[in-house]
Amino acid sequence: MEHITLLLAIVVVTALVFDFTNGFHDTANAMATTISTGAMRPKAAVAMSAVLNLVGAFLSVEVAKTISGGIINEAGIRPEVIFAALVGAILWNLLTWLLGLPSSSSHALFGGLIGAAVMSAGFSAVNGGTIVTKVLIPAVAAPLVAGLAALVATRLTYRIGGTTENRSTSKGYRAGQIASAGLVSLAHGTNDAQKTMGVITLALVTGGVLAPGSNPPMWVIVSAGVAIALGTYLGGWRIIRTMGKGLTDLQPQQGFAAQTSAATVILASSHLGFSLSTTQSCSGAVMGAGLGRKGGAVRWSTATRMFVAWGLTLPAAALVAAAAEFLTKQGTWGIAAVAVLLVAGSGAIWAISRRQPVDHTNVTDDEIQPAGVVTTAIAAVSPPPAGVAAAPVTGPGSEPPAAAGTAPAAPGALTATVAAPSSESAPAPAATV
Repeated sequence: MEHITLLLAIVVVTALVFDFTNGFHDTANAMATTISTGAMRPKAAVAMSAVLNLVGAFLSVEVAKTISGGIINEAGIRPEVIFAALVGAILWNLLTWLLGLPSSSSHALFGGLIGAAVMSAGFSAVNGGTIVTKVLIPAVAAPLVAGLAALVATRLTYRIGGTTENRSTSKGYRAGQIASAGLVSLAHGTNDAQKTMGVITLALVTGGVLAPGSNPPMWVIVSAGVAIALGTYLGGWRIIRTMGKGLTDLQPQQGFAAQTSAATVILASSHLGFSLSTTQSCSGAVMGAGLGRKGGAVRWSTATRMFVAWGLTLPAAALVAAAAEFLTKQGTWGIAAVAVLLVAGSGAIWAISRRQPVDHTNVTDDEIQPAGVVTTAIAAVSPPPAGVAAAPVTGPGSEPPAAAGTAPAAPGALTATVAAPSSESAPAPAATV
């Protein structure tokens, strides 16, 4: 066996940086609903999640084996390929974090590995069967299964507790949310921390430090667990806001159902060695819980942005990683150039994020979602329901609505009335078209 070279050390450090970004990128998976419903304070929630992520990293290595010896062929792969793959995954993680989109860190990593391996050794370097059975199929099935389970669980929860006083049940479900959030954090550690373990193990195999098929050494398990825990504690507040407030308005009953459903799906996939996207599982569960409550709704404009990000994650990370691998093939100067581009790109994204910072002090603030074109058009021609106050709305070229005691608008002015949307908590102001 060879000793760890400088290049291999750089690859290991870069993998831990990816693990760190994975932690703060995916904190929302476990804690968004708990924070949005008020079950826990933001800082306490991320601290608990960080500790349980660390614990979960020691529970299994099945997913790590899938990464290190299943997705790409180890023969002919150099450490530079792993470095290029991680560059693609890190930059995509940071970009989607900046936009507040809960994309899949897992698929960013898979895309990076595939793109870099294909650029290095051609399509023969990729195990297509493993990708289909343990990556693509779970990617489609996980959000659907978690969403359906959360929908059914939410409806059962409201039916069972329908005759109980709402305040007392809310307290009980908030306690249940804390327990289920801890379970999701534990599941996240067993699945996502192992992905970095698998990447580091793969790099050590390609560098000749470990024999093919080896399990991750203990120092790899510990370092990966600590990195993802630190990233989780930092808190991906932008994505927490999207998951907790941007998709749907959750009550404690819904939060409990969503988190329990997602944790069940993630733990089952970890046991089977499926490298599942915890982001997609938790997002699907949140949407299912939103649809499960009578009168509940999902903000499909936000959901559509998420779906687009999910579809773009793997190919986008693959393209960036392929470009990075093209540079690393040029020699030492190419590797240095990729490292400089990674640092510069990460710094630029961080600087842009400081213009409108989101942290634990404002993560639960409601974002104003602009009305879509279809919603605006329907509102303009639909009469208000009986008994609902309507707001006067002016069209192009019309006069503003007259105040009390003033003359009416001139003839020919275009006016319409739009009913204010209803809410279970408090009536919203009249919409303006």
